[in-house]
Amino acid sequence: MRIRVGILTAPRIEWEQREKTFVLKRVRIGIGFHWDRYEEQEFMGELTIRTNPDGTQTAVNTIDLEDYLCSVISSEMRSDSPMELLKAHAVISRSWAIRAMAKPNHEGFDVCADDHCQRYEGIRRLNDRAVEAVRATAGQVLTYSGEVCDTRYYKCCGGRTEIWRTCWEDMDVPYIRSVECPYCDPAHMQRTLPDSTAVLRSCLNDYDLETRDFHDWQVTYTEEQLDAIVRNKSGIDFGHITAIEPLHRGASGRIDRLRITGTKHTEIIGKELKIRLWLSPSCLYSSWFDIEHQSAIHNSQFTIHNYQLPMTNHQSVWVLSGHGWGHGAGLCQIGAAVMAAEGKSYEEILGFYYPGTLLNDLTANDQTAND
Repeated sequence: MRIRVGILTAPRIEWEQREKTFVLKRVRIGIGFHWDRYEEQEFMGELTIRTNPDGTQTAVNTIDLEDYLCSVISSEMRSDSPMELLKAHAVISRSWAIRAMAKPNHEGFDVCADDHCQRYEGIRRLNDRAVEAVRATAGQVLTYSGEVCDTRYYKCCGGRTEIWRTCWEDMDVPYIRSVECPYCDPAHMQRTLPDSTAVLRSCLNDYDLETRDFHDWQVTYTEEQLDAIVRNKSGIDFGHITAIEPLHRGASGRIDRLRITGTKHTEIIGKELKIRLWLSPSCLYSSWFDIEHQSAIHNSQFTIHNYQLPMTNHQSVWVLSGHGWGHGAGLCQIGAAVMAAEGKSYEEILGFYYPGTLLNDLTANDQTAND
């Protein structure tokens, strides 16, 4: 089985042919998120450069699905991760890819290479352990009621996972339930692991390690800054924002309906990703946050994720205090890494985050229940 991956679109693709691989220059990763940056990446398989109607070019990599998965699990997480995490990730990445290939939502390719789909950053982070994990789980997918599962995942749930309808369509997906997850909490890691920082270093890529406040976080804006951020990100002039009110929260506490009230405009927005995008220069870690409006702050500097901003005398500020990194539905990658480090098997990890599913070997039709 082969998969077509759209790597990047640019006015002109810069690339270099190697003996058995090809290199793409200035590949943008983390598009729109706080780790947004460019990399040079190297790939196996076939390269096609498509010319689009607007004159831009798109680089499409056609590759065997299992080779694609080796790259994905070493792009999403470091390939030095605990083996049971890599196996669990191979299963859910394979399951998700098969679902996506059956119903592509991109023009001219099956999936993209960034976080919109699954991180696919070539072979430079790849090692034998990732290949071993993919081979050890060859053909294995998660199923529910005879169908391959849509196995979503993210970096850190912040203590509780979320249900489907908070993030996407208004429907219930029975295996995307809200479960209490202690494993991604740094306090839990310190209690149960000899060296919790070593586990994080083994599983998170360098640019992910820059995000230290993945479980509990806080951002602060002056009133003027929030007015400008919302105006720039929404394209709407709200005037001076006077109230930000959560109208509905999902099972974990993530907000999926939020009312923003300004002197010129009021609007109710959702779901969780739109809320995260409108309330940050890049994207908030998650939509699970509480809101405070505070006053009388003196000269200081503060950081909004990776953005350091100045503050002047006696300005009122908005303080968002939140939990988690990502949408929260499905597998918590940091939590799963800790479960693996504590000795849990990949079957136990999958059963915890996707209750009620079956581990199904498509090549042998073997099934193991996850309850």
